[in-house]
Amino acid sequence: MPQSAALISGIQRMVLYETRARYFLVGSNQAQTKNRVLKIDRTEPKDLVIIDDKHVYNQQDVRELLGRLDLGNRTKIAQKGPSGLSKAVSAFGIVGFVRFLEGYYMILITKRRKMADIGGHSIYKIEDTSMIYIPNDSVRVTHPDEARYVRIFQNVDLSSNFYFSYSYDLSHSLQHNLTLLQRPYELWSSAASSAEDEANQRGKLDSFDIFEDEGLPTQVIYGLRNEPYYKYVWNGKLLECVKDIVHHDWLMYIIHGFCGQSKLLIYGRPVHITLFARRSSKFAGTRFLKRGANCEGDVANEVETEQIVHDASVMSFTAGSYSSYVQVRGSVPLYWSQDISTMMPKPPIRLDQADPYAHVAGLHFDQMLQRFGSPIIIFNLVKKREKRKHEKILSEELYPAVINLNQFLPPQHCIDYIAWDMARYTKSKLCNVLDRLSMIAENVVKRTGFFVNRSDFYCHTLRPDDRWGDLGGHVTVCGRVQTGVLRTNCVDCLDRTNTAQFMVGKCALAYQLYALGMTDKPKLQFDTDCVRLFEELYEDHGDTLSLQYGGSQLVHRVKTYRKIAPWTQHSKDIMQTLSRYYSNAFSDADRQDAINLFLQVYQPAESSPHLWELPTDFYLHQKSTMVLPIDRRSYTLWWSEETLSYLPVAYDEVPCEETMKKVTVKRVNQFDESTDIYTEFFKPYELTSFDDTFCIAMSNSAREFMPKTVGVDPSPFTVRKPEETGKSVLANKSNKEETLLQRKTAASAPPPPSEEAISSSSEDDSEDDRDDDASVSQRSTPIKLHTDGEESSRAQEETQQHVIREPYGLDLAQFPAEHDLLIYNRFARLGGSQQWRTMKSERLNLANIISLEPVSRFSEDSVYAVSPPQVDRESCNVFESHAMAGRCHVRPLCREDTLMYREYVKNRYM
Repeated sequence: MPQSAALISGIQRMVLYETRARYFLVGSNQAQTKNRVLKIDRTEPKDLVIIDDKHVYNQQDVRELLGRLDLGNRTKIAQKGPSGLSKAVSAFGIVGFVRFLEGYYMILITKRRKMADIGGHSIYKIEDTSMIYIPNDSVRVTHPDEARYVRIFQNVDLSSNFYFSYSYDLSHSLQHNLTLLQRPYELWSSAASSAEDEANQRGKLDSFDIFEDEGLPTQVIYGLRNEPYYKYVWNGKLLECVKDIVHHDWLMYIIHGFCGQSKLLIYGRPVHITLFARRSSKFAGTRFLKRGANCEGDVANEVETEQIVHDASVMSFTAGSYSSYVQVRGSVPLYWSQDISTMMPKPPIRLDQADPYAHVAGLHFDQMLQRFGSPIIIFNLVKKREKRKHEKILSEELYPAVINLNQFLPPQHCIDYIAWDMARYTKSKLCNVLDRLSMIAENVVKRTGFFVNRSDFYCHTLRPDDRWGDLGGHVTVCGRVQTGVLRTNCVDCLDRTNTAQFMVGKCALAYQLYALGMTDKPKLQFDTDCVRLFEELYEDHGDTLSLQYGGSQLVHRVKTYRKIAPWTQHSKDIMQTLSRYYSNAFSDADRQDAINLFLQVYQPAESSPHLWELPTDFYLHQKSTMVLPIDRRSYTLWWSEETLSYLPVAYDEVPCEETMKKVTVKRVNQFDESTDIYTEFFKPYELTSFDDTFCIAMSNSAREFMPKTVGVDPSPFTVRKPEETGKSVLANKSNKEETLLQRKTAASAPPPPSEEAISSSSEDDSEDDRDDDASVSQRSTPIKLHTDGEESSRAQEETQQHVIREPYGLDLAQFPAEHDLLIYNRFARLGGSQQWRTMKSERLNLANIISLEPVSRFSEDSVYAVSPPQVDRESCNVFESHAMAGRCHVRPLCREDTLMYREYVKNRYM
């Protein structure tokens, strides 16, 4: 059992009740055994009055409380208006509280959908929200511009790519979250002692020990809750007014970006590949309205992309195998913009402010050194040669800024700068863009390394690879840690950047799979099921980020740079370009106002001009330009002093005094539900269906990419022709009969949970077809029923033979060969003689194995009590050693085990 674990939020379900004077928000845990109550006053027209008694109620207490509230708020029959206590809405979390010109609004999550699972921690996407006005109508003070602010605020679609989790910190990387759990016990002793004293004063309800009365020892676990990284939190300002008032279980932080997860089946072994994108809430906005950086070092379109690979056969963070790799995209960190007053597809780039000492770039890279460590590698993809200077202006400013900053850094921690004109190489017929990107990606991954939470396997020593020995990063006792990060940029950080990040991620994925023991070498080829699955994830990731920032999907994809895109792709690219131009010209200004209002960059007030009256939002994002700073940072010592002392390791991941202040420690026993991720994930108190679980619904390589015949190699690392993959085989069917088969085959795959319309069967499918589909394998092709006479039976017979031939690789209608019959007869004789010999030598008595004792006294009943079979000591020892191995406690090898392993290695590899 681990000594530390992440705390699970105790409020995951909510019900809002209302009276004329109060709102009562009742929050409960997943099992609905513990409840908390918030009382919100509705008689204040402009102030937010919230009372949290910090008390934990059981179900009976909540029923009695609600009953008393209902009885106390009932009015006389003749009196008008609602009476008693009424249920308003059910919810799954609080987004925040916001006020414009009237009273406060409360935003609740009313619908969610599970998107990913990491070590038993569920990641949800917001599907729907409800915005509730708090003050009563009798005290409401109306304002004519209130409705317009509400419309602007609701232009931020919370049902589009906003994510949250009750037990996993989405604002930090997996490396940060797991290294927090792997810190030694001594670091928590002082902080835990004070937290324990405080908990004892509150009562023993939160840390109840079920063995306390028995006098049995229990293991203590330190539950940890880390402060989120507010740069990637989008509702931090909305929760700021209640953060110090309510219990921390009410607070739920959301991120904006992308989340996707797919299952890679390696000979039946599930490996989950997860892709996260965290969009920065600092200097956030749309394409042409947010360029460059602000005066605090925050850049536009800054997104942190993390790919997580883990062996899904083991769920635990401590016993499982997990790996992650992080890279960043963001606008060029300079003071620059583009003039959109002229209707041009590419407005001219202009430098707004001279920065000879690279002050703003220094602030930006200081943030990156603090979060990621060193080296910081800049991959600049803007054009170098142009007839008229456009993108080249940025390169001419960025490179001298990096040179200026590097002269003050220690040589081993200098910022690396790689400039490559990707657009020019794409136009050349002699140059292969992706080959060049692969070389750069290999060098980058070797320098930064990646995170893995376990040490190297013995197979890495047995079959060493030269590339594995040159790998960078920081090696620890528990595995490897990524130090430094790759920062990729072009002008928009959309199309070229996404392809470059895909190639770096593909290279990192090969090393991750090799580190987890899934491949024999850290190299992946194109046109394999694994890379196709990863490419689909990255294209969805790129489309989502492009829609958020640019207003359209990707224009140039990986297939475009491989030069294998179909001719229809060109027309789609033109449509996406037109869509992006229309969005930038007509709708970006409204979207920018909505983002400024949602992030509380602009807060309405009676004395200030309205949001739509501002000529520009420059001074909203550049606040420090209005005042003279008291302590100006040095131009030479541009980094934080504490950051440099711990490089190449990131300062945020070092267990020092400052970072320890951001961690809340709670002492609980091993049975406490606040750290029990098993109960949180499997929900043993609920009746669940296996077919409805998320792991079945997610896309996987075997169902979507592997060929439908098993005569070929089922490995996801085998190179296949495009026509051999599962998707392309179905796509090539053109006639009417095969189109019906394709539709039924696609219907046999489980749909995503939110798309209820897709999960229902089509009208032309009969009940017999659906029953057959459930019993046949997912790779089999359903049979089309005909109504004609001999022709239908003959077609049905041919289709059945095709069904048999497809999954089994042979035609069972043909008579087996004579040689095969001789082999089968010999096998049958051996089996029969062995069974006869066993029956003759020993008659098995079932009473010795299973003892059935009738429970009921009625002879008609068939209810029996089963006594467990007797197990000898040797079998118990085998089982105990297996269980201890699952907990990473392997018994010492004896001489017989060593000799057996040497003999195996000698026969297998030498």
